[in-house]
Amino acid sequence: MGIRQGAMENLALTDAISASFWRDKRVLLTGHTGFKGSWLTLWLHRLGAKVTGISLPPATAPNLYAEAKIDAFCQSHFCDIRDTTALTEIVQAAHPEIVFHLAAQPLVRASYREPRATFATNVMGTVHVLDALRGIESARVAVMVTTDKVYRNNEEYRSYREDDALGGLDPYSASKAACEIVIASYRDAFLSAQGVAVASARAGNVIGGGDWSDDRVIPDAVRAWQTGRPLQVRYPQAVRPWQHILDLLAGYMTLAHKLWERSALADSYNFGPETSEALTVRELVEVARAAYGKGDVHYNESPEGPHESGWLTLDVAKARVALGVRPKLTLAQALNQTMAWYRAQHDGADALILCQSEIAAYEALC
Repeated sequence: MGIRQGAMENLALTDAISASFWRDKRVLLTGHTGFKGSWLTLWLHRLGAKVTGISLPPATAPNLYAEAKIDAFCQSHFCDIRDTTALTEIVQAAHPEIVFHLAAQPLVRASYREPRATFATNVMGTVHVLDALRGIESARVAVMVTTDKVYRNNEEYRSYREDDALGGLDPYSASKAACEIVIASYRDAFLSAQGVAVASARAGNVIGGGDWSDDRVIPDAVRAWQTGRPLQVRYPQAVRPWQHILDLLAGYMTLAHKLWERSALADSYNFGPETSEALTVRELVEVARAAYGKGDVHYNESPEGPHESGWLTLDVAKARVALGVRPKLTLAQALNQTMAWYRAQHDGADALILCQSEIAAYEALC
């Protein structure tokens, strides 16, 4: 297993970045104050979409939502998706055509501390979003984001496919596996007959500038190295499918566009790097440290704490064949770009300009 430096085969993602498609589309985005949601709001606005965001206030300080002034690019609503009445009122007023559901409690370790809140947000929050779409005549597409951790992980050295068994040992993984059942139920029982194409998107670990979440290796590394502290790594031998934020969001937008054109594609899809790009945490950290230019690391070879999967990779052939999705950035390129973003922002560069420049450069690859 190693990291490739060369560019991947290009396959046009014009569906993802077509301004002619996205212009004036009414898009509802839950979780717009988060890392992925902030990037997606900015990109959709750039393409001419009219974005309505629903989310809790940002969970960290700093955060990309504030640093890049994301509220200037959407109609922003602070709302807990567990509040079905308030959520439904916002959805009905927005008259959405396309929905991206990203709002969640997204952290494994936090789910051990607060399992009830995790299930309430992830499972019932998803129920509330889908139920709010019932009777919304404008709705055509819903992309419901879950995770690579929805699969029953038996620590086998293979990549999980969309038809593999669902499950989860930790509350986060279990809640997201339950979301998959909820999504399929609402699609089959209600929304398909209403003319709404509903799909789930299962993605792996995402890297990119502007993520300051806790318990994620790159944000943890940046925080440590910027303050002269060593990075503490819990599971250096764990293998994960990392990919750049823009590769992932291009996949989400491509899925939405394809569903608009062909509702029969409504299903579940894995998004991630090619299997050859999966790395151990140790390998990832060493490449990130070289890209950042400094930093000490302490690897814990015998970690204590709640269970976390040792091996997790995704088979992305279905998205590649059915949707035409293929990453544009190798992991080496993604890490170099990510660490350069953090260095520049720490040195005083404007977060919004950094994001806009990266989006423009990515579009040039498509």
